[in-house]
Amino acid sequence: MREGAAGRMGRRGFLVAASACAAMAALRSPPLRAADAARYDHPWIPSDAFLADLPEWMRAFGVPGVGIAVVEEGELAWHRAFGVADVDSGTAVDADSVFECASLSKPVFAYVALQLVDAGVLQLDRTLAHYHRPDYLAKDDPRLDRITVRDVLRHSSGLPNWREHPDREPLRTLAEPGKGVNYSGEAFFWLQRVAETVTGESLDRLARRHLFEPAGMRDSTYTWNAHAARHSVMGQPAPGATPVVQTFRSQWSLLQPIAEAQGKPLPEWVWDDAVRALPRAQAAAPTGMFVWPGDLLANAAASLRGPVQDYARFIAHVMRPDAGPPRAITETTRQAMLAPQMPLRAGWLDKGLGWNLERIDGDARWFFHGGANAGRYKTFTVGDPQRRRGLVVMTNGGGGTGVYQRIVRAATGRDMLAFDL
Repeated sequence: MREGAAGRMGRRGFLVAASACAAMAALRSPPLRAADAARYDHPWIPSDAFLADLPEWMRAFGVPGVGIAVVEEGELAWHRAFGVADVDSGTAVDADSVFECASLSKPVFAYVALQLVDAGVLQLDRTLAHYHRPDYLAKDDPRLDRITVRDVLRHSSGLPNWREHPDREPLRTLAEPGKGVNYSGEAFFWLQRVAETVTGESLDRLARRHLFEPAGMRDSTYTWNAHAARHSVMGQPAPGATPVVQTFRSQWSLLQPIAEAQGKPLPEWVWDDAVRALPRAQAAAPTGMFVWPGDLLANAAASLRGPVQDYARFIAHVMRPDAGPPRAITETTRQAMLAPQMPLRAGWLDKGLGWNLERIDGDARWFFHGGANAGRYKTFTVGDPQRRRGLVVMTNGGGGTGVYQRIVRAATGRDMLAFDL
């Protein structure tokens, strides 16, 4: 259950890397002058005129369904659903519809990891190998022992995004850790293993206790449950694209009876549970769906799912400038999360801790992230921490990039550099 390179088919086409986080290519326009900042100081709820035209854009890009949620003054202020959750059944997208968040999974896990840092369970500049060294790491790569928690969260680990053959290919670095950006789902998955090791909890249980419940994200999960089974949308490939498997949705339905037989719910599975279940999963699934234990686990980099308004509640949680509800990160940690940690394009675009940052005016920056799974799900979120304003767009169509870009432009009034890939 991992992201793959864009456009690649087969197993590596199961999940497509979130393009908004990989690398930034060209620049459209300079950052705002202070005198111009006021023109962005307006609510981000899209206009009625734009929303009336949205179904036409959805048809043009072959996107069946869209969910939009807006945060204003640090609170969920508005959300709407458009189109259908399942093309075959014609079921409408509604407030209960559960979307694959794709790589929007990463900022959520980054927040949980930073909670563990605040609690003293993890240290940002301590190496992952200090806490846990998986047996699939290459034995002849000393750079692996220099990757820190900070490196993972700012994508400077030097690791690849995902291995092509994790069942027989050791994980090794592509570059020296800490020297530049290498977008990596593998790094997030290793940090997930670390978090499970130091807490004794599965990813989903850890996220639920530390974040989902305090933030009111009651219908979010990194795995699968009865609510997700009833309300998860069905993804649709972009027009003309070759379909690939529905990945997580297909996998979880096969794993559910195995979990019931083992007497341990999927949200509670850790690595050892996946190791034990792998032979049964392989026997029950099409060839190539499950090749290593990581395919059976929740995935901090890609497997989060939930309704669009739940993710908006997370955005509101991130922008809270005080101690907030129980288990929120400290203000110092929150500021570090949203501060430049590694340049993508110096002075313009940076990596924060779990987020991408775009300069808007002076030192003011918006944080953002995008996601793409299986060529069927496209997502994007952006937040303005100074004004405590945010926008989340989730789609169940492989052509969703063209749709969410138009929504973001219409709502924020800005043509983001994030879209220049």
